[in-house]
Amino acid sequence: MSDSDPISQCIEALCQCGCDAVRATIAAMETGQAVVQVAGLSDPQRQMVLAELKAIMAVYDKR
Repeated sequence: MSDSDPISQCIEALCQCGCDAVRATIAAMETGQAVVQVAGLSDPQRQMVLAELKAIMAVYDKR
């Protein structure tokens, strides 16, 4: 993925909000709640964002 693609941009923007916000976003996405930051993405793209956010947070949760 390039930095200019919408998935990377979305992930970058969400991560800029901090760990607590990313965890809240993951929880919301997992329960099917509307998340404004991913509203413009297709369902497969949202799933990619969710998977990437989980992978990123897994690094922090290992500490």
